Amino acid sequence: MTERIQDLDALAEPLRGGVVAIGNFDGVHRGHQAVLAQAREIAKRSGTDLHVLTFEPHPRTVFKPDDPVYRLTPAPLRARLLGLAGVTAVFEQPFSRDYAAISAEDFIDGVLVRGLGAEHVVTGNDFRFGQGRKGNVDMLREVGATAGFSLTLAEDFQDEGGEVISSTRIRALLSEGDVVQAAGLLGYRYTISGEVVHGKKLGRTLGYPTANMPVDPANGLAPGVYAVRLRRADGTLHDGVASFGRRPTVEEPDAPLLLETYVFDAAPDLYGETCDVLLFGFLRSEEKFDGLDALVAQMKTDEAEARALLSDVRPLSDVDRAMAF
Repeated sequence: MTERIQDLDALAEPLRGGVVAIGNFDGVHRGHQAVLAQAREIAKRSGTDLHVLTFEPHPRTVFKPDDPVYRLTPAPLRARLLGLAGVTAVFEQPFSRDYAAISAEDFIDGVLVRGLGAEHVVTGNDFRFGQGRKGNVDMLREVGATAGFSLTLAEDFQDEGGEVISSTRIRALLSEGDVVQAAGLLGYRYTISGEVVHGKKLGRTLGYPTANMPVDPANGLAPGVYAVRLRRADGTLHDGVASFGRRPTVEEPDAPLLLETYVFDAAPDLYGETCDVLLFGFLRSEEKFDGLDALVAQMKTDEAEARALLSDVRPLSDVDRAMAF
């Protein structure tokens, strides 16, 4: 399992050195995976480990708290996906306005050299760091030549249509409910991970008991009903259908976001368990029904459509196979 480390000052000696890939890696999409494959090959040739240096929380959330970024992969899920890409440890540098004010020189010396002992750094051409974003890749290369680390610049990764794959592009697709195209760019099915909590248990009385997971208010996924696969903490998989949104038939418009998953052909006790819900297809938008009878009738249709969709799914990649199959 990939280690998550927040305190770089207490870094164990075996984790120092190696190849360090720097970035937010939100989504760990196919573009990120290509960068990590390049970094992993460098680490293999030099007989060292591959690590990732990222920042937590996302810097945009710090600078724009009223407009927090829609995280495709919260830190625990991101670490798991990075582990599947061959990363040994994820250094989650705590990010704040104070941290953003350190000089570019102090970032290189204090974090990369004395903190991580980096032997090789991999990052994108547009990487900026230090107070006022004064540090750039030219500075990294120049200082690294005397500080003991080398630098590789990763190119943007394009999809089959020649368009650059980015977290922003994937967020836009998810805001439209297009989880199929999003999965094509991610390389795996979009996943919401969270703890199952007690709800009002209305679904149970309707014959559709659900596993309820509160969702980050910043989540920009289109409200609606999706064909899904639920993955338990022990790796057990269950097909199902999930409703994402604010439940307009039974709740007020300002109700908190909730993901409600009905698991087919099983009734596992999931309360208190952290589960993954992987989205395979969008069935319909969220809507308000005239009453519970109309809601139940539609739920039966949703179930049938989800079963049909999930009956013939195939892995998109090794990562997708590990997560959803």
